[in-house]
Amino acid sequence: MDTHLPEPSLPTTILLLGAGELGRELAIASHNLGIRVVAVDRYERAPAMQVAHESEVLSLLDGAALRRVVERFRPSYIIPEMEAIRTETLEELESEGIPVAPSAEATTLTLNREAIRRVVAEEMGIRTPAFAVAESAEELRVLCDETVGYPCMVKSLWTSSGRGQSMVTGPARLEQAWVFAAEETRPGVTPRVLVEEFIDFRGEVTLLAVRERDGKITFLQPIGHRQEFGAYRESWMPAAMDAAELEAATAMSRRILGRLPGPGVFGFEFYLTGTEVIFSELSARPHDTGLVTLCSQDLSQFELHLRALLGLPIPPLRYRTPAASAVILARSDGDVSRYEGVERAFQVETAQVRLFGKPTGYPMRRMGVALANGSSVEEARARALEAAGRVDVRLG
Repeated sequence: MDTHLPEPSLPTTILLLGAGELGRELAIASHNLGIRVVAVDRYERAPAMQVAHESEVLSLLDGAALRRVVERFRPSYIIPEMEAIRTETLEELESEGIPVAPSAEATTLTLNREAIRRVVAEEMGIRTPAFAVAESAEELRVLCDETVGYPCMVKSLWTSSGRGQSMVTGPARLEQAWVFAAEETRPGVTPRVLVEEFIDFRGEVTLLAVRERDGKITFLQPIGHRQEFGAYRESWMPAAMDAAELEAATAMSRRILGRLPGPGVFGFEFYLTGTEVIFSELSARPHDTGLVTLCSQDLSQFELHLRALLGLPIPPLRYRTPAASAVILARSDGDVSRYEGVERAFQVETAQVRLFGKPTGYPMRRMGVALANGSSVEEARARALEAAGRVDVRLG
């Protein structure tokens, strides 16, 4: 039992740092437990703010402003939901007795691609893509030419969901890749980007792990996912993995969890090459590909995250038929005026639609998700994609 966490008691107050679609689902799950929700993000009317009891608009990189919000609302738990957070402030707040989910240390390590890679690859000896960090466009060129080689992936150190990420096939694209990744650097920080070996994989999977306060770990069925430009486009459960692959991914995840403290949901990403299972990334919070758990089982990843954090019992999970999710995207810039085709989406058998309520859109921004079940993964994926394709986001 983690003695640094309060005894289970409801109702309580949680502070969501990041009010996107994942925070929205956490807020909805919190309502079902009578929990007061305060949502914080950098812009007004963010998705979770629309279902929270209270909300604040501020930069989560402003440590002083973050502290003022904590002092005002006095939350029982702080739950990070995005990358751009002043993690030093989280560490200070946790040392003062306000728990961070799953912990300030786990949050700090997993929000920085370099930090988690060094722990996993160098400290633990687990296979990851070969990587290096560049602090200038010229250093990036040298690393690509002499160390990592081509093709390679260039990524921002601080973001996920594809922002600041590109594949580089040769020297001609290096300057563009540097600018794209460096633009996502935190304000006030010297630009540094991650360059990594390109992995020719046959598939990618997310392995969600739920760790309870007493240390018990439950792994969900593996989630397959497809990305475009580094961003999730669809996911499905269960993913096709042979027994040896699943055993390898589970074993690596257990080892890494032994290094990261705290209860909650952890999302491990792996590349499957056919001969290797290679660690890619880790989130110490619910995962975007895990939106599929809203229709795949009786307790979603959001409900599991809350139960683990609060010390509430987690029963054996009951899975439904194969499930899938597919994102609904904006195609242009502008304020959202309406959604068309939602009624047609619901005509797809088993389909559900979750619209995130984002006030503005831009090309390829996630605005919602379609969920579906089927007698097979293939059928579920086809239904989810069909439903998502019927929804048109109209921007003014």
